[in-house]
Amino acid sequence: MKRFGLYRLLLLLLSATSLTAMAQREKTTFQTAGQWKPTTDVRSDVVMVYGANDRPGMTFRERVESWRRRGYTTHFMTGIAWGDYQDYFQGSWDGQTHMDEGQVRMNGEMVMHGAGVPYIVPTENYLKYFKERHIRPVIDAGIDAIFLEEPEFWAFSGYSESFKREWQAYYGFPWRPQHESAENTYLSNKLKYHLYYRALDEAFRYAKAYGRERGLDVRCYVPTHSLLSYAQILMISPEASLASLESCDGYIAQVWTGTSRVPNYFNGTSRERVFEAAFLEYGCMESMTRPTGRKMFFLTDPIEDRARDWEDYKRNYQATFTAQLLYPQITDYEVMPWPDRIYERLYFVSANSQEKALIPRFYSTQMQVMINALNDMPLASTKVSGSQGISVMMGNSLMFQRSPVKVQGYDDPQLSNFYGLALPLVKRGVPVSITHLENTGYADTWKDTKVLLMTYSCMKPLDPSSHQHIADWVRRGGRLIYCGRDDDPYQSVLEWWNQKGNDYAAPSEHLFELMQMSRRPGEGSYRFGRGSVQIIRQDPKEFVLTAGGDAPLMEAVEQAYGRLELKNSFYLERGPYVLGAVLDENVTGSEPMRIRGRYIDLFDPKLPCLDEKVVQPGEQTFLYDLKKVKNRRRPQVLAAASRQYDEERTRHTYAFTAKSPANTDNVMRILLPQEPKNVDADVSSQSSWDEASHTLLLQFENRPDGVRVKIEW
Repeated sequence: MKRFGLYRLLLLLLSATSLTAMAQREKTTFQTAGQWKPTTDVRSDVVMVYGANDRPGMTFRERVESWRRRGYTTHFMTGIAWGDYQDYFQGSWDGQTHMDEGQVRMNGEMVMHGAGVPYIVPTENYLKYFKERHIRPVIDAGIDAIFLEEPEFWAFSGYSESFKREWQAYYGFPWRPQHESAENTYLSNKLKYHLYYRALDEAFRYAKAYGRERGLDVRCYVPTHSLLSYAQILMISPEASLASLESCDGYIAQVWTGTSRVPNYFNGTSRERVFEAAFLEYGCMESMTRPTGRKMFFLTDPIEDRARDWEDYKRNYQATFTAQLLYPQITDYEVMPWPDRIYERLYFVSANSQEKALIPRFYSTQMQVMINALNDMPLASTKVSGSQGISVMMGNSLMFQRSPVKVQGYDDPQLSNFYGLALPLVKRGVPVSITHLENTGYADTWKDTKVLLMTYSCMKPLDPSSHQHIADWVRRGGRLIYCGRDDDPYQSVLEWWNQKGNDYAAPSEHLFELMQMSRRPGEGSYRFGRGSVQIIRQDPKEFVLTAGGDAPLMEAVEQAYGRLELKNSFYLERGPYVLGAVLDENVTGSEPMRIRGRYIDLFDPKLPCLDEKVVQPGEQTFLYDLKKVKNRRRPQVLAAASRQYDEERTRHTYAFTAKSPANTDNVMRILLPQEPKNVDADVSSQSSWDEASHTLLLQFENRPDGVRVKIEW
């Protein structure tokens, strides 16, 4: 009995160690609705199996098992605002149809996500169905991580009977058409925000409780667009308020070419600025979790939802990929969504051609080099080059003032009241960060923040306590720059600053009063405690809608911060990885960036070794610094379009198995002690030696089952 008890204890310890190791390996992931296939074997740590419904010829459990057999940890993802939920809407779940619970436009047209499924008003009855049919079964299948993506309510919807009922229950007075006034727009969007906050809270609490019944510690995540993206495309979602959800364990930042290419204004011109927008979008998401310590995956996509050409995809993928890596405290990634459409669908071969083709081999090779680098991407304490400590305030109510119908007395083209504070700095090489109003109560929110840029032209505070936190920060020495005329019609909406004994004409009056200023201070500088407040009585959109309009803002920032490091680039080192981006539009010069040393170019599918990399304006680079290799006498793969397993080393040999999707080409840079005498792979291969870097370049066609390589010297 004693031996048996010790044996069981040893098994338990080994099991706990194994589970800990598995949890630590949840660094990279991807999502797919399909079963394992040779062409989509991405080789991340985790696969998120999409949708709980059975597919023709394959159950949900069988889909999950097909990935588990290949060594993947399996998680679950589905949409909470839409999905394969025809059984609910068409009446096969409870015998009643529920099309009245779809989101409806002003003209009475239902907003559809697919055949038979509208975007959903998340009623209590729908949530009951959702928990029973789409959460319970996946936990029964042993899934312990659930991702409920894109809790979305369109700003142009809000006219269904179900929404009217929710309005009455939430506000206590009858529904008001949102298009009739600024206040109605604000109240309608605020309710949409509340409904999906409630939906996620209820779904996640159920998942955790049911998981405990089944002996599982279920973790719950929200894959979501950034607040910046949703506000631009006129969608409403809970965003940063989810920090107050105890049942929420983290997020996926859904940022990619499709979100970042939405045009914005700068220097009087509206155009796509993919890198700059992506940098700010990832900043929105990073700041949501920075004070809370919750897990954040960054997503980018080698293609996008809209049909474009392969060169367009490649150029913008490099821009968004670089932007995500400029946040060195984030080390977890969704390396791609929907590999089936990336590897198996046809897209235009060029911008001027109607011919379509599968992903070019050179692009799939480059993409796989990039995503395999993410498996190795280290946490770093380094910071992006440039003046640190300048932040832009944003809040969830950024979405509440967005309307597809022009609101009398209000105009904010392409969200220029936000971009007016951020883009003038980003375009000058200043790595601005984001501060969320909803997170001002966390001490870590204010860490390293020296200057805060703020406006209530495009948003309003949902809680007066945020003002006390801002005032306290200024008192301790912070420098606040407040920009705004405070005369838009949303200043007088039904909210806390004009309710229950408060009589402020605008929410900023409450903030200024806390800092011992008059309620409506004129333009100028004011002292408060050890800090200062500078007022600019211009709406931030004025800084970007006209050429040269940002001069007052830049002057105020320099006065508050001191001398700024102005440049046309960003640069960051993360362990051996080097990131660089050069900005165009010639705001601070048009010189290229020159990076000298000894590097592998990871954006080049040939993985060349370079002594110098020249990055032109509008371009980015991703390099591997050969001088920062740990233990240069140790044979190792430095970069590859595959993931390596079962490595074996002896004094004169190095062997491993390389795995990557079928129908793709592998390229590898392998560090060796000396030039090899023999390179053996169990497929046809080519190799060449670079004496200067002591690296072998090895090429062959990938196999998902693995290619065994043995090198002798």
